[in-house]
Amino acid sequence: MSSDWDTRRVARTVLIIAVVLLSVWMLWRFLPALAWAGVLAIATWPLREGLARRGLGKTTSAILLTLLLAVVLVLPLIWLGVQVAHEGHPLAQWLSNVGQQGFGTPEWLAQIPYVGNRVAAWWQANLAEPGAAQSLLGRTGTGGMLNLTRTLGIQVASRLTILVFSLLALFFLYRDGPSVIAEAHVIANRLFGPSGGQLGKNVIGAVRGTVNGLVLVGLVEGVLLGIAYVAAGLHHAAVLALATGVLGTVPFGAPLVYILCALYLFSQSQTTAAIAVLVFGSVVVFLADHFVRPILIGSATRLPFLWVLLGIFGGLETFGLIGLFLGPAIISVPIAMWREGATSGEG
Repeated sequence: MSSDWDTRRVARTVLIIAVVLLSVWMLWRFLPALAWAGVLAIATWPLREGLARRGLGKTTSAILLTLLLAVVLVLPLIWLGVQVAHEGHPLAQWLSNVGQQGFGTPEWLAQIPYVGNRVAAWWQANLAEPGAAQSLLGRTGTGGMLNLTRTLGIQVASRLTILVFSLLALFFLYRDGPSVIAEAHVIANRLFGPSGGQLGKNVIGAVRGTVNGLVLVGLVEGVLLGIAYVAAGLHHAAVLALATGVLGTVPFGAPLVYILCALYLFSQSQTTAAIAVLVFGSVVVFLADHFVRPILIGSATRLPFLWVLLGIFGGLETFGLIGLFLGPAIISVPIAMWREGATSGEG
């Protein structure tokens, strides 16, 4: 009898694993959408609970929150697309002029300590000469722009598809989330014991803390540096602020934008404005990356900031953009198991 029971148990386990693997294989292309839905649901779950406490039904709450996030996510994308389309023709014309006439070497470039002469020589050889500039920039005519437009169109369509399925999955997570959480808690306790539920809480805390520490801090960096761009008189300051906010979600990403802005101001002989943007941006990013982010992420995940950084960049390299949030969540599990093992060993 015991042998038959063991056989059925092994067969049941094999069947469960096979079905899970088959489901993952079948839904592989939709996993990013499901992952984004999970991240958004975890990050905004306090809003859902707040609406529930006000007496709104679960379906009504789900509809309201899903529509709110759809507006928050879609409107900036539409605005950015309009801006890119508006600036596309002038950019192509400028690149064409640079290819035909060259782009003169700024006088201040050679004055940069240590590397200035080499950079100026490279600029002169590759951008200042018309033929060299044309070769470096490549073909910027109608064919090149059409290919670029086609590629961007495919990417936009793919991202919109993921966004639509993410919002659809998000609606059902908002509506059925409490029952899903309760069932997951029961299954985790059966599989891993009392510590299973705690591991799940660590993962949720890691995702929520990472969203707060990356997205919110990045948006604040974008707003503050956007004000600096306006004060410095930079054109298209709103687009630059948006780019700063997006790159600011990655630690040390915002400097890529404000340093380029400072270099542009230097090239226009606006030295005071360039130094102001560079110094202000460095102060904002230093405070955000060394003080605000460790507090927001570390307090939620109880992870040292080094492990948070490793999780962020490792997740980004492995899973793409969604890895920014999955990485720290994954890292939080072995760290929690390590701490539990150390605590039980002391006991």
